[in-house]
Amino acid sequence: MKLSFEVLQALDAIDRTGTFAGAAEMLHKAPTSMTYLVQKLETDLGVELFDRTGRRARLTHAGRVVVEDGRRLLRAADDLERKAKRIQEGWESELRIGVDEIIPFDMLWNHVNDFYELKMETKLYLSREVLGGTWDALVTRRADLVVGAAGEPPDIAHIVAKPIGSLRHVFVVHPQHPLASLPEPLTMDSVSRYRAAAIGDTSRELLPRSIALAAGQEVLTVPTLDAKLAAQLKGLAVGTLPQCVAAGAIRRGALVEKRVIGMRETTQFFLAWREDEAGLALRWWVDQLDRPDLIDQVALQLMSRS
Repeated sequence: MKLSFEVLQALDAIDRTGTFAGAAEMLHKAPTSMTYLVQKLETDLGVELFDRTGRRARLTHAGRVVVEDGRRLLRAADDLERKAKRIQEGWESELRIGVDEIIPFDMLWNHVNDFYELKMETKLYLSREVLGGTWDALVTRRADLVVGAAGEPPDIAHIVAKPIGSLRHVFVVHPQHPLASLPEPLTMDSVSRYRAAAIGDTSRELLPRSIALAAGQEVLTVPTLDAKLAAQLKGLAVGTLPQCVAAGAIRRGALVEKRVIGMRETTQFFLAWREDEAGLALRWWVDQLDRPDLIDQVALQLMSRS
């Protein structure tokens, strides 16, 4: 085999740093060894991986393909090593928790503190995910546990998904928006004529998900739920919001709730993980968060902010 993990790591480092010298420093190797590895691979494969005409090491098209696919192999190897360590040690060396946008981090800090009190030296990595990106994080192993994954779980072996509650969504518009004065219920056709606000899905491999968007509708994509609420309060776009988030603005008259025919009103949320890879740290977190009323607590917290 002409490819090795050593040369794949070298190519990855060169691409990230832009130079052979920078890559050598990152990997604690001599620059000459980096040059030798790449030149040998180019000779073995019969292709040029880098364009060396400039000051920085730039990948050729063939080089880019090798680097991108090589990174997937490196991630797979890393996943295999971590899985083996989990089986041997019981307690994971690290645990990655993907937290959906709907879950305030404030609800997790006490659990984080209690976890550190166990003194098991498991490194915690918390990430923020949106819509289908929460499921995507579990499927692609960016996360070992996901909290607040919305909608139906993907049909993949060994994934355990426990329902933790549901939220009602309402369609709201600015009081001066043209839709505000139309008789209810609105149709999706009438809604689709106006710009909608949507939070960007963080999926990388699964198809992105969206809520209450019509085909061909103009969309303003924002990064967070707070930004979506702000855009709608400014009258920049229309769209659905969790009722607990929109309640205060509706009560103040800053937003107007409108019924829409055929628009889904509730979303189910899940706590999910891979049962075949569950170590003791993951199971500890499942014990803390596997509650059917977790989203009810989220709603109360979000309602208090509105």
